[in-house]
Amino acid sequence: MREQSHARGSGGVLVMENRLRVLRAERNWSQGDLAERLEVSRQSVNAIETGKYDPSLPLAFRIAELFGLAIEDVFVSPSRAN
Repeated sequence: MREQSHARGSGGVLVMENRLRVLRAERNWSQGDLAERLEVSRQSVNAIETGKYDPSLPLAFRIAELFGLAIEDVFVSPSRAN
């Protein structure tokens, strides 16, 4: 049986993995650029990228739509990681 590893945040809580940093870098956007486009703070973008914060569902959809991707192509459910 294969053991699955999951990303864990502080307190051992499962967090969603995401491709936000890669997608942002492909467009040469800073965290501030992305934050402005999403109408959130740069600190929020940083927290999402580093797995310290999972975005709300509406924000996750806005992120996916901004990149022209399905939400599943940006965010990976902790139960499906690896």
